[in-house]
Amino acid sequence: MSQPVESARAPVEPADASPLNAAVTSRDREVMAMVRKALERKDVMLAFQPVISIARADRPAFYEGFIRLLDETRRIIPARDFMGSVETSEIGRIIDCLSLEMGLQALARARDLRMAINMSARSIAYPGWMRTLRRGLRACPTAAERLILEISEESVMVMPDIVAVFMKELQKQGISFALDDFGAGMTSFRYLKQLLFDFIKIDGQFIRGIADNPDNQCMARALLAVAREFDMFAVAESVESARDADCLAAMGMHCLQGYYVGAPSVTPPWKAEKPKKSA
Repeated sequence: MSQPVESARAPVEPADASPLNAAVTSRDREVMAMVRKALERKDVMLAFQPVISIARADRPAFYEGFIRLLDETRRIIPARDFMGSVETSEIGRIIDCLSLEMGLQALARARDLRMAINMSARSIAYPGWMRTLRRGLRACPTAAERLILEISEESVMVMPDIVAVFMKELQKQGISFALDDFGAGMTSFRYLKQLLFDFIKIDGQFIRGIADNPDNQCMARALLAVAREFDMFAVAESVESARDADCLAAMGMHCLQGYYVGAPSVTPPWKAEKPKKSA
Protein backbone atom coordinates (compact mmCIF):
# COMPACT_ATOMS: atom_id res chain seq x y z
CA MET A 1 0.00 0.00 0.00
CA SER A 2 1.38 3.35 -0.96
CA GLN A 3 2.03 5.93 1.73
CA PRO A 4 -0.13 9.08 1.75
CA VAL A 5 1.54 11.99 0.07
CA GLU A 6 2.05 14.99 2.34
CA SER A 7 0.58 18.24 1.10
CA ALA A 8 3.14 20.64 -0.31
CA ARG A 9 1.06 23.61 0.75
CA ALA A 10 2.17 25.60 3.77
CA PRO A 11 -0.19 25.70 6.73
CA VAL A 12 -2.67 28.57 6.63
CA GLU A 13 -1.85 31.21 9.20
CA PRO A 14 -4.66 32.93 11.12
CA ALA A 15 -5.77 36.19 9.57
CA ASP A 16 -4.54 38.24 12.50
CA ALA A 17 -1.01 36.89 12.00
CA SER A 18 -0.55 38.57 8.62
CA PRO A 19 1.90 41.48 8.46
CA LEU A 20 -0.84 43.81 7.21
CA ASN A 21 -3.23 43.00 10.07
CA ALA A 22 -0.39 43.25 12.55
CA ALA A 23 0.44 46.72 11.22
CA VAL A 24 -3.20 47.81 11.40
CA THR A 25 -3.51 46.50 14.97
CA SER A 26 -0.33 48.32 15.98
CA ARG A 27 -1.56 51.56 14.41
CA ASP A 28 -4.93 51.24 16.17
CA ARG A 29 -3.18 50.80 19.51
CA GLU A 30 -1.07 53.89 18.87
CA VAL A 31 -4.16 55.94 17.94
CA MET A 32 -6.03 54.84 21.06
CA ALA A 33 -3.00 55.68 23.20
CA MET A 34 -2.96 59.19 21.67
CA VAL A 35 -6.71 59.53 22.31
CA ARG A 36 -6.34 58.56 25.99
CA LYS A 37 -3.46 61.00 26.49
CA ALA A 38 -5.39 63.81 24.76
CA LEU A 39 -8.36 63.23 27.08
CA GLU A 40 -6.11 63.11 30.15
CA ARG A 41 -4.65 66.49 29.14
CA LYS A 42 -8.10 67.75 28.06
CA ASP A 43 -6.34 68.67 24.83
CA VAL A 44 -9.58 69.06 22.90
CA MET A 45 -11.47 71.73 20.99
CA LEU A 46 -14.63 72.16 18.96
CA ALA A 47 -14.85 72.76 15.23
CA PHE A 48 -17.96 74.62 14.10
CA GLN A 49 -19.82 73.97 10.85
CA PRO A 50 -22.78 76.12 9.75
CA VAL A 51 -26.21 74.77 8.86
CA ILE A 52 -28.02 77.13 6.49
CA SER A 53 -31.76 77.54 6.10
CA ILE A 54 -32.75 77.73 2.43
CA ALA A 55 -35.49 80.19 3.35
CA ARG A 56 -32.92 82.52 4.95
CA ALA A 57 -29.46 81.89 3.55
CA ASP A 58 -27.93 85.16 4.80
CA ARG A 59 -27.05 83.67 8.20
CA PRO A 60 -26.67 80.18 9.70
CA ALA A 61 -29.75 78.63 11.28
CA PHE A 62 -27.36 76.97 13.72
CA TYR A 63 -23.88 75.46 13.96
CA GLU A 64 -22.85 71.88 14.59
CA GLY A 65 -19.95 71.46 16.99
CA PHE A 66 -17.52 68.61 16.24
CA ILE A 67 -15.02 67.59 18.92
CA ARG A 68 -11.38 67.55 17.87
CA LEU A 69 -8.69 65.74 19.89
CA LEU A 70 -5.09 66.90 19.59
CA ASP A 71 -1.92 64.85 19.82
CA GLU A 72 1.23 66.02 21.62
CA THR A 73 2.30 68.03 18.58
CA ARG A 74 -1.08 69.86 18.52
CA ARG A 75 -2.19 68.08 15.37
CA ILE A 76 -5.78 66.89 15.12
CA ILE A 77 -6.25 63.13 15.54
CA PRO A 78 -8.66 62.15 12.70
CA ALA A 79 -12.01 61.24 14.25
CA ARG A 80 -12.52 58.43 11.73
CA ASP A 81 -9.48 56.68 13.23
CA PHE A 82 -11.05 56.19 16.66
CA MET A 83 -14.75 57.12 16.88
CA GLY A 84 -15.96 53.68 15.79
CA SER A 85 -13.75 52.01 18.39
CA VAL A 86 -14.86 54.13 21.36
CA GLU A 87 -18.62 54.16 20.73
CA THR A 88 -19.34 51.43 23.30
CA SER A 89 -16.57 52.28 25.78
CA GLU A 90 -16.17 54.77 28.62
CA ILE A 91 -13.85 56.78 26.37
CA GLY A 92 -16.88 57.46 24.18
CA ARG A 93 -18.81 58.69 27.21
CA ILE A 94 -15.94 61.00 28.24
CA ILE A 95 -15.80 62.43 24.71
CA ASP A 96 -19.56 63.07 24.81
CA CYS A 97 -19.17 64.89 28.15
CA LEU A 98 -16.36 67.09 26.83
CA SER A 99 -18.32 67.89 23.66
CA LEU A 100 -21.32 68.94 25.73
CA GLU A 101 -19.20 70.94 28.16
CA MET A 102 -17.51 72.93 25.38
CA GLY A 103 -20.80 73.40 23.52
CA LEU A 104 -22.50 74.83 26.60
CA GLN A 105 -19.54 77.14 27.21
CA ALA A 106 -19.84 78.44 23.64
CA LEU A 107 -23.58 79.01 24.12
CA ALA A 108 -22.89 80.93 27.34
CA ARG A 109 -20.33 83.17 25.63
CA ALA A 110 -22.47 83.92 22.55
CA ARG A 111 -26.06 84.50 23.63
CA ASP A 112 -27.45 84.64 20.08
CA LEU A 113 -25.79 81.34 19.10
CA ARG A 114 -27.68 78.09 18.45
CA MET A 115 -25.60 74.92 18.38
CA ALA A 116 -25.94 71.18 17.84
CA ILE A 117 -23.74 68.78 19.81
CA ASN A 118 -23.39 65.08 19.07
CA MET A 119 -24.02 62.43 21.69
CA SER A 120 -24.53 58.68 21.81
CA ALA A 121 -27.69 57.16 23.27
CA ARG A 122 -25.30 55.18 25.50
CA SER A 123 -24.39 58.41 27.32
CA ILE A 124 -27.95 58.85 28.62
CA ALA A 125 -27.23 56.62 31.63
CA TYR A 126 -23.70 57.99 32.16
CA PRO A 127 -23.83 60.12 35.35
CA GLY A 128 -21.10 62.50 34.22
CA TRP A 129 -23.03 63.50 31.10
CA MET A 130 -26.14 64.61 33.01
CA ARG A 131 -23.99 66.42 35.59
CA THR A 132 -22.30 68.30 32.77
CA LEU A 133 -25.68 69.32 31.32
CA ARG A 134 -27.09 70.49 34.65
CA ARG A 135 -23.95 72.45 35.49
CA GLY A 136 -23.97 74.17 32.09
CA LEU A 137 -27.66 75.09 32.30
CA ARG A 138 -27.24 76.49 35.81
CA ALA A 139 -24.44 78.72 34.50
CA CYS A 140 -26.53 79.83 31.49
CA PRO A 141 -30.27 78.99 31.72
CA THR A 142 -30.95 80.37 28.21
CA ALA A 143 -28.60 77.77 26.71
CA ALA A 144 -31.34 75.10 26.86
CA GLU A 145 -33.49 76.73 24.19
CA ARG A 146 -30.42 77.14 21.93
CA LEU A 147 -29.01 73.62 22.40
CA ILE A 148 -29.68 70.85 19.88
CA LEU A 149 -28.60 67.32 20.78
CA GLU A 150 -27.79 65.11 17.80
CA ILE A 151 -28.17 61.35 18.15
CA SER A 152 -27.35 59.05 15.25
CA GLU A 153 -30.04 56.77 13.84
CA GLU A 154 -27.92 53.70 14.64
CA SER A 155 -27.43 54.81 18.26
CA VAL A 156 -31.13 55.55 18.75
CA MET A 157 -32.15 52.04 17.69
CA VAL A 158 -29.94 50.50 20.40
CA MET A 159 -32.40 51.70 23.07
CA PRO A 160 -35.34 53.58 21.48
CA ASP A 161 -37.65 53.43 24.53
CA ILE A 162 -35.00 54.94 26.81
CA VAL A 163 -34.21 57.62 24.23
CA ALA A 164 -37.92 58.52 24.02
CA VAL A 165 -38.17 59.13 27.78
CA PHE A 166 -34.89 61.06 27.80
CA MET A 167 -35.99 63.31 24.94
CA LYS A 168 -39.39 64.00 26.47
CA GLU A 169 -37.83 65.19 29.73
CA LEU A 170 -35.25 67.45 28.10
CA GLN A 171 -37.67 68.87 25.53
CA LYS A 172 -39.69 70.16 28.48
CA GLN A 173 -36.62 72.29 29.31
CA GLY A 174 -36.51 73.70 25.78
CA ILE A 175 -33.75 71.47 24.38
CA SER A 176 -34.18 70.33 20.76
CA PHE A 177 -33.14 67.04 19.19
CA ALA A 178 -31.84 66.02 15.77
CA LEU A 179 -31.80 62.51 14.31
CA ASP A 180 -28.42 62.24 12.60
CA ASP A 181 -27.61 60.10 9.52
CA PHE A 182 -31.29 59.49 8.77
CA GLY A 183 -31.77 56.84 6.11
CA ALA A 184 -28.51 55.03 6.86
CA GLY A 185 -30.06 52.59 9.36
CA MET A 186 -33.32 50.86 10.10
CA THR A 187 -35.40 53.35 12.10
CA SER A 188 -38.94 52.07 12.61
CA PHE A 189 -41.61 54.64 11.74
CA ARG A 190 -43.33 53.61 14.96
CA TYR A 191 -40.33 54.82 16.93
CA LEU A 192 -39.98 57.90 14.75
CA LYS A 193 -43.50 58.96 15.71
CA GLN A 194 -42.83 58.20 19.36
CA LEU A 195 -39.49 60.03 19.49
CA LEU A 196 -40.62 63.32 17.89
CA PHE A 197 -37.29 64.74 16.78
CA ASP A 198 -37.18 68.43 15.90
CA PHE A 199 -34.70 67.91 13.04
CA ILE A 200 -33.93 65.02 10.71
CA LYS A 201 -30.50 65.08 9.06
CA ILE A 202 -30.53 63.06 5.83
CA ASP A 203 -27.45 60.89 5.49
CA GLY A 204 -24.81 62.18 3.08
CA GLN A 205 -24.81 59.01 0.98
CA PHE A 206 -28.14 60.18 -0.48
CA ILE A 207 -27.00 63.79 -0.95
CA ARG A 208 -23.52 63.74 -2.54
CA GLY A 209 -23.91 64.17 -6.30
CA ILE A 210 -27.70 64.22 -6.03
CA ALA A 211 -28.11 66.58 -9.00
CA ASP A 212 -26.92 63.78 -11.32
CA ASN A 213 -28.39 60.80 -9.48
CA PRO A 214 -32.13 60.11 -10.00
CA ASP A 215 -32.11 57.28 -7.43
CA ASN A 216 -30.76 59.59 -4.73
CA GLN A 217 -33.27 62.25 -5.73
CA CYS A 218 -36.05 59.71 -5.18
CA MET A 219 -34.64 58.69 -1.77
CA ALA A 220 -34.17 62.29 -0.65
CA ARG A 221 -37.74 63.19 -1.63
CA ALA A 222 -39.04 60.17 0.30
CA LEU A 223 -37.05 61.05 3.42
CA LEU A 224 -38.10 64.69 3.11
CA ALA A 225 -41.74 63.57 2.91
CA VAL A 226 -41.28 61.58 6.14
CA ALA A 227 -39.85 64.65 7.86
CA ARG A 228 -42.79 66.76 6.74
CA GLU A 229 -45.29 64.11 7.82
CA PHE A 230 -43.89 64.19 11.35
CA ASP A 231 -43.50 68.00 11.36
CA MET A 232 -39.70 67.92 11.51
CA PHE A 233 -37.16 70.16 9.78
CA ALA A 234 -35.06 68.28 7.21
CA VAL A 235 -31.33 68.98 6.90
CA ALA A 236 -29.36 67.65 3.92
CA GLU A 237 -25.85 66.59 5.00
CA SER A 238 -22.72 66.54 2.81
CA VAL A 239 -23.80 69.25 0.34
CA GLU A 240 -20.65 69.76 -1.73
CA SER A 241 -21.63 71.63 -4.90
CA ALA A 242 -23.84 74.46 -6.13
CA ARG A 243 -25.73 72.07 -8.43
CA ASP A 244 -26.56 69.78 -5.53
CA ALA A 245 -27.65 72.75 -3.42
CA ASP A 246 -29.93 74.00 -6.21
CA CYS A 247 -31.42 70.53 -6.66
CA LEU A 248 -32.15 70.23 -2.93
CA ALA A 249 -33.67 73.71 -2.81
CA ALA A 250 -35.93 72.84 -5.74
CA MET A 251 -37.29 69.75 -3.98
CA GLY A 252 -38.09 71.80 -0.87
CA MET A 253 -35.31 70.81 1.55
CA HIS A 254 -35.36 72.99 4.66
CA CYS A 255 -31.64 73.28 5.51
CA LEU A 256 -28.23 72.50 4.00
CA GLN A 257 -24.96 71.44 5.62
CA GLY A 258 -21.66 70.58 3.97
CA TYR A 259 -18.46 71.97 2.51
CA TYR A 260 -20.34 73.98 -0.12
CA VAL A 261 -22.20 75.78 2.65
CA GLY A 262 -19.20 76.03 4.95
CA ALA A 263 -16.35 73.84 6.20
CA PRO A 264 -15.83 73.14 9.91
CA SER A 265 -13.63 75.77 11.54
CA VAL A 266 -11.92 75.69 14.93
CA THR A 267 -12.15 79.47 14.96
CA PRO A 268 -15.74 80.39 15.92
CA PRO A 269 -17.12 82.10 12.80
CA TRP A 270 -19.21 84.50 14.88
CA LYS A 271 -15.97 85.81 16.40
CA ALA A 272 -14.49 86.77 13.04
CA GLU A 273 -13.15 90.27 13.08
CA LYS A 274 -15.36 92.80 11.37
CA PRO A 275 -13.67 95.16 8.95
CA LYS A 276 -12.65 98.41 10.60
CA LYS A 277 -14.34 101.56 9.44
CA SER A 278 -12.10 104.00 7.69
CA ALA A 279 -11.41 107.22 9.50
